[in-house]
Order: sequence, then structure tokens, then C-alpha cells
Amino acid sequence: MSKTTFPENFMWGGATAANQCEGAWNIDGKGMTIEDCLPYREVGVADFTKQFAYSTEELEKALIAGPEENYPKRRGIDHYHHYKEDIRLFAEMGFKIYRMSICWSRIYTNPEDPTPNEKGIEFYENVFKELKKYDIEPLVTLSHYDPPIELITKYRGWYSREAIDLFDKYAKTCFERFGKYVKYWLTFNEVDAMLRHPVTSGGLIEDRFTDMPFEQAIYQAMHHQMIASAKAVKMCKEMYPEAQIGCMMTKLCFYPFTCKPEDNLATQQRMRSIYRYVDIQVFGEYPKYLLKEIENKNFVLHQEPEDEKILKEGTVDFVSFSYYMTSCMAADTTGLDMAPGNTVNGVKNPYLASSEWGWQTDPIGLRISLVDLYDRYRKPLFIVENGLGEKDVVSEDGKIHDDYRKEYLRDHVQAMSDAINEDGVELLGYTWWGCIDIISESTRQMSKRYGFIYVDVDDYGNGTYNRIKKDSFYYYKQVIESNGEKIEIR
Repeated sequence: MSKTTFPENFMWGGATAANQCEGAWNIDGKGMTIEDCLPYREVGVADFTKQFAYSTEELEKALIAGPEENYPKRRGIDHYHHYKEDIRLFAEMGFKIYRMSICWSRIYTNPEDPTPNEKGIEFYENVFKELKKYDIEPLVTLSHYDPPIELITKYRGWYSREAIDLFDKYAKTCFERFGKYVKYWLTFNEVDAMLRHPVTSGGLIEDRFTDMPFEQAIYQAMHHQMIASAKAVKMCKEMYPEAQIGCMMTKLCFYPFTCKPEDNLATQQRMRSIYRYVDIQVFGEYPKYLLKEIENKNFVLHQEPEDEKILKEGTVDFVSFSYYMTSCMAADTTGLDMAPGNTVNGVKNPYLASSEWGWQTDPIGLRISLVDLYDRYRKPLFIVENGLGEKDVVSEDGKIHDDYRKEYLRDHVQAMSDAINEDGVELLGYTWWGCIDIISESTRQMSKRYGFIYVDVDDYGNGTYNRIKKDSFYYYKQVIESNGEKIEIR
């Protein structure tokens, strides 16, 4: 391995999302979100794509479900009552930055309410004050897969243009009340993800769109999120000129399975589908290939006259992304082994190892992704999700010996350093996903653990909720203390 070096002001930290950690789903004025209505499903990796199927019947069942039903996001890891302890542990690791999200339904019990919920405001103010106590910079996502339930039951999720004004009101409240604490903002988490899981990204339930092709509804909802994002970006810059506000994408990376031209073309088309909505947020206009795609599908995208101007005036300052693994792409997958991944399936790469959940670890793919993104956008980059989900075991000595997590981190730190020092990439920082164990988004399991901090709770909510430092806790502390120079595993 080559020597690793990072800029002096590089921001090391960790990341979570409100819906996966906070719990306290029905106290202090918090309204329901779609995440509170997603049940635990014990399925294997082969059934991965079924995680995202959802119906009105399931929603109606969730709305009347009692405490005996297992809706894991309702409890999370009870960060709502443990945030001081959790932030103290983040500070002990040496975090410079902490990526978190604000729950819209904690700020507005109902998105139509004229005034915000002061108890929700107070909670996040207390979190920001606690972070400031330890000189940890917050990086805040306004919307992380948790649209308010009324956006679905009264409207049609983000398909309804009314969602823009409701979100605009929420964003303004966040900027007004928290702007003095927060310098770095993101609008929508993995904004490209709605085509893969429209329920959590857009509050779209397929059986509620019998009057049109569901895919057309998704494209329309994406347009409304693009407008809402652009308006939030412009608003933030006007209110706080020193603030930085970015977009966030799922950085999926596909290799051609063979050198056949057909496989290369299929890969190119797949990668375009990943970039298309970030292209809008960076360049302020729809890319021609996306407009042609919509036209070829015979879909009608409704736009208001002012939309073009809004997109141009709301371009982002930086591009952030999640990265976990890579897959292969083939024009014809007949007879090929498929591997599940971060919300998608791809052809299995015979040169890469797989995790228990089938994800194929690929640190070189992170370097490739950094170069691709920087060459495309020429904007500062920020890795806001990267990590490894595994079934950690508490040993007889009461500790968690997770060398596999240390090895994963070491190899990805090396890849970041190479991209910065050999490829000239401008990288602002790195936040490890699930820095403390949280409820998995893709499987809603607790047993799929990412954290440097173990939380004693199982898939059914049983446990003490005590926090235990894993071996990787001390390893990441070493990495941060040395600003990424000391990555040897002791």
C-alpha cells in the first residue's frame, strides 16, 4: 500500500438518519412517517428486491397496529433519549463532522400545520448544542426517506405538486431555527433512488395510481423533488451566504461483465440512469438524454412556467454520495449469477468477495467513483455513506472483535487517499454510515450492523440498549487522530 495523506482540514466523521436511530415515534408531538409503517421482514438476500413492495392494505394495517407488531423504525436505537451519550462517544472517536437528518414530522406534526412543533425544534436544538460542545460540525439532511404520512393519505406523495410548498415551509423553518448551528446541508437523501424504492423516497404506493402508468407518476414526483430541492438551495444561500448546501446521490458503480460491445453499452446506459437527477441539481437543467427517455416512454411531464428558472437558480455547492459496493452489467443476464446490493441487483463479479448480505466489497471502485464524479461535475465531493453491514457477535470477554470492519475501512481510506493525491480529486470529508448500530434501511434488521458502537438490541426490540465500543471504535479513532496516515491494523 502507498502512504496515505489527507488535507489538513479533512472532515472525518459518521452518519445516521433520524428514521433509523431516533425512535420516540409518537411522543413530543411527532407525527407519523412512512418509515413508521414499514414492518420487519425476515427475508434472505435472494428476496432482497421484495423489501420495497408495499400496498395501501399494508399501510392501513400499519396505521392501526399495536405495540405487539414489529415496526422497527418506531423504536430505532432510542437515540432520542440517548443522544448525549451517543455524541460523547462520537467525540471520543474524534469526529470532526456528524451527518444526521431532521425528521420533517418531528418539526411539523402534520405538514399542513401553520406553525412548527416546538418540542421537535427543542430536540434538534439540544442535539446541535451537544455537537457544538465537542466541536463537531453537523451535516444535516432535510429529507432522508421519511415523508410524512399525511403526504400519502391526503395527497399522492411527491406526485402532488402541493408537496413542494409544504416542503418549502419545512425547509424555511429549519434554516430559520437551526441556521446558526448548521453550516453544511443536504436536501434529499439519494435523490436518484425513487425509481428503485418510490415508497420511502416519494411516498408513492403503486396501487394508488391506477389512472396512469406508475412509472410516469415517479417521473413527475422526481420533478417536484427537483423543484423543491432547488428552491431550498436558493433559500439557504440567501439566508446564510456562508452556508454550503449540496445534493446526495447513490453512487452505484457497474462494470461491463465482458468486453462485448453490448455489455459496455448496457453499462453506459445504466450509469446514465444513476447520474441523471444529480445532473439537474449541478447544472440546473434537465439533461437531453433524460428528456429523450421521457419522450420515448410517451410520458407527459407537467411543468409550470417558472420551473426552468427555479432549477437554474438552485444549483448545489457540492456533490455528496453513498458508496458501498460494485456490480457488473450484462446485456443478457440469462444463466449468470446475480448479486444483491445497495437497493439494486447486478451480475456477480467473480473477482470480488461477498458479504453475508451478498454485497461485493470493492475499494478500488470507490476510487473509480471519485474520479468519475469529479471529472463529470468539477464540484467538491463528500462521501457521506460508506460502510459494512455484518452480524457482529459479542465474545465471551464482552467485546466485539470486528477485524473485518477495520479491514474494510483501511482499504477504503487507502482508495480515498489515492484519489486525492494521485487523481487530483477534491474531497471534503468522509462519514462512515451507521457509525453506531442502527435499524437497516434495506432490510429493517438490527442484526445487520454497521457501527463502531454496538447497541444491545435485537431484531425484535429485545435488549438493554446499552452501548458497547467495538474494536473498530479504537481503530477509527486511530485513523482520525492521524488524519488518515495511520491505517495499519494492530
